[in-house]
Amino acid sequence: MTGTIIVCVVLAAVIGIAVYSIIRRIKYGSSCCGGKDPMPAKVKVKDKNKSHYPYVYLLKIDGMHCSGCVRKLENTFHSEDGLWANVSLEKKEVILRSKRELERKDAGKVVASAGFTMLTFDTGERG
Repeated sequence: MTGTIIVCVVLAAVIGIAVYSIIRRIKYGSSCCGGKDPMPAKVKVKDKNKSHYPYVYLLKIDGMHCSGCVRKLENTFHSEDGLWANVSLEKKEVILRSKRELERKDAGKVVASAGFTMLTFDTGERG
């Protein structure tokens, strides 16, 4: 009887820790971006008219692991004037729309400032 009670208490503690961990990851992101701070607010693109972005680029990114990484990279691009990024965690890529022509080194600097590595930089179809 005492053994059953001890097993139940230990099991309840393990379940409690697991639930706490899941809630924390949902609220703060995974361990790569988590910490104890909530994700930063999303920086929204003011101009969502695709015809205003004649240049489209496809960037392959290394180092993204969670939704916090996606938010960080999108926010970094959206903080730059004339850029609109759609980041895919699954594909590890960014579809970047720009109002001006970009060079590989310019896009690479933005990616690096967010803490990631740009692997490829391809020119997509125009607007």
